[in-house]
Amino acid sequence: MTLFFLNRVWWRRVQAMTWKELLQLLRDPVLLVFVLYAFTADIYNAASGVSFQLNNAALVLSDSDRTAASRELAARFMPPEFRWAGAMTHPEQGQQMLDDGKAMAVLDIPPGFGAALARGDGTAVQMQIDASNSVQGFLAAVDATQIIARYGLEQSASRLGVDLSSGLSSGPVISNHTRVWFNPNQNDAWFMGISELLNVVTLFSMLLPAAAMVREKERGTIEQLLVSPLSPLQIMLPKIIAMVAVILGGTALGLFGVLIPVFSIPVAGSLLLFFALTTVYVSTLAGIGIGIATVTRNMAQAGMMVILILAPMMFLSGAWTPPEAMPAVMRWGMYVSPLYYYINASYGILMKGAGITVLWPMFAGIVVLGLLVRSVTMLRFKKQFQ
Repeated sequence: MTLFFLNRVWWRRVQAMTWKELLQLLRDPVLLVFVLYAFTADIYNAASGVSFQLNNAALVLSDSDRTAASRELAARFMPPEFRWAGAMTHPEQGQQMLDDGKAMAVLDIPPGFGAALARGDGTAVQMQIDASNSVQGFLAAVDATQIIARYGLEQSASRLGVDLSSGLSSGPVISNHTRVWFNPNQNDAWFMGISELLNVVTLFSMLLPAAAMVREKERGTIEQLLVSPLSPLQIMLPKIIAMVAVILGGTALGLFGVLIPVFSIPVAGSLLLFFALTTVYVSTLAGIGIGIATVTRNMAQAGMMVILILAPMMFLSGAWTPPEAMPAVMRWGMYVSPLYYYINASYGILMKGAGITVLWPMFAGIVVLGLLVRSVTMLRFKKQFQ
């Protein structure tokens, strides 16, 4: 009976402290607006404004041949990949437009282009590409190569009297059928929207617990906690519980208020499993946030420490750079980043429909890292109270 009473008192203290943390967040309008913005407008901007596809690349034409053949080739550079930014009369104009940023590519068709094709001789065209943005420059080069290669194949087939639309009946034919899984239309909004949601969850999982603890130091209430009948666990646990609840609410807002209704992101797996994963992940990073608060004295220091930890976590997550493209040392560092496991498991649930039988290594990675983080944080937290 005494043990039951003590446990009941223990949990009532945790409940009261959790409610206190929620009230403190509601009384901080700046932080509250920041949270609402991040889980709505920021996710919308990332999903609608960021694309890894070539779109409306400004193209300038220098046609020194002025024949039907040159006009037909130029006409194949069409939207949405390319848009015409004008024509030029001198090669120097194209170079100047590239330098000024008014054009991304210059297509230069030399004199005699049509006559060489008519004779069956080889000919060449030149395309200059501004590769300051290496990704967009690479995509422009790939698309241009495909367009010109297709045009050359059609010209050769026409000379041989072969209709490409009906196939090459005189020889074996390799039929290539491409099937894209999980995102058939290769919609960047699906990937970028979910990625931004996971990054926002990661940011606030560290920032909110750190802010809750640092706020105690700034307002001088940490001394009151020191003389209260609360144990270090009873002080730290409510902060984690309250911030987990807030972030789960923000995740639901971003998912059901932005991603699904606005961008029609299909949820192939279990939402219950996704929120369970998010709960475990937020609890893990909340331990990091509390640890940050034990070594900082104000919100400015805590914010800088969060950014210092968040940046390498994002780079090592595999969302921006595939793990296979990373140096060996960086790949080892990737396995100590909780975001790596969280991103893989989240995409597996939301877009691939994977279950716990497939994703248990990701759950295990987050749990193991969480236990290590909480152990270190608890030791540091107890030392602070001593």
